[in-house]
Amino acid sequence: MLDILFEDENLVLIDKPAGLLVHRTRQAYGEDENALIQLRDQIGSWVSPVHRLDRATSGILLFAKNEEILPQLKARFMDREVRKFYLTIARGIPGEKAGLIDQPLESERSKRLQEAQTKYRVLAESEIPFNSTGRYPTSRYSLLEMELLTGRTHQIRRHLAHIRHYIIGDKKHGDNKQNIFFERQFALQNLLLHAWKLSFHHPITGEEISLSCPPPAHFRTIMRELGWESGNL
Repeated sequence: MLDILFEDENLVLIDKPAGLLVHRTRQAYGEDENALIQLRDQIGSWVSPVHRLDRATSGILLFAKNEEILPQLKARFMDREVRKFYLTIARGIPGEKAGLIDQPLESERSKRLQEAQTKYRVLAESEIPFNSTGRYPTSRYSLLEMELLTGRTHQIRRHLAHIRHYIIGDKKHGDNKQNIFFERQFALQNLLLHAWKLSFHHPITGEEISLSCPPPAHFRTIMRELGWESGNL
């Protein structure tokens, strides 16, 4: 059963587990298990995702329950009227504890550069007595809050790779030495990226909807291993 965070006659927001597709894709042809079908069957209603999360990313996902409001909700995402915050654990500690990554990204379809902006904030820092790279006796990591200002494919993953603070568990844009270390040392099999908070105004009532969703067990395990408490998230 999917964890439903909010539901009314027009909207439903869920906590999408890591590893679950949002909907059928060409890249995963033949796979029937996805959040859209599971949610439709669970609540007995037509649903359609308003935005998307990568398969490996966990966290808050918004669905419309009727076709009339779907274009309006999608437009709000396009017009940056929806605030989206993510949690991630990255290699190293940024020199600036908060900042803006303003780096255009190439579209995977058209190959054209697209505007892309992500805010970040360091929430916690850690240095552990392990040589994860073969170069230094200790290793440093940071817990980051990321706010998407635009919505490009793999934007957070690519932006953090651009500033060389790779997300742990990112096999496409990350640091393979770190991924291997976390798999061997902590049995981590997941990408440490979680859609943490979402806020927007309800398309019918105008009420502000502001939700948060704690990170999943595998994420909290790594937080504990790095000496961080997860109870206040």
